[in-house]
Amino acid sequence: MHDVQHISVYIARRPAEVYEFASDPRNLPRWAAGLARSEIRRDGDEWIADAPFGKVRVRFAQRNSFGVMDHDVKLESGVTIHNPMRVVPNGEGSEFVFTLIRQPGMSDGQFAKDKAAVENDLKTLKDLLERRSS
Repeated sequence: MHDVQHISVYIARRPAEVYEFASDPRNLPRWAAGLARSEIRRDGDEWIADAPFGKVRVRFAQRNSFGVMDHDVKLESGVTIHNPMRVVPNGEGSEFVFTLIRQPGMSDGQFAKDKAAVENDLKTLKDLLERRSS
């Protein structure tokens, strides 16, 4: 069993709007610096991005009406990391939830650093989407 952290942020936008923006891989460089530092490009069913930790291949869940944006990130080493991600209704807005799963051999410090990176990305997403609505 792996340690898990559910990291969430409230976004004052309707779930469909949050999903539409966040599920589009082309928007990743605008809010997900922990995954895509620059333009992301399509390669078949996958997307290629330059992450802070090297070139990665990302495969997203099929578009759906449930707010599921799970994605697998394949590292240059060949290791694939599954990242559950959801947007769910919360009152007049949305709760955006990222589930961070501790990888085998990851130190407490590395896990804390990953958590901080995800928190920063979610804050950027919130700020970006709430600014767009005003």
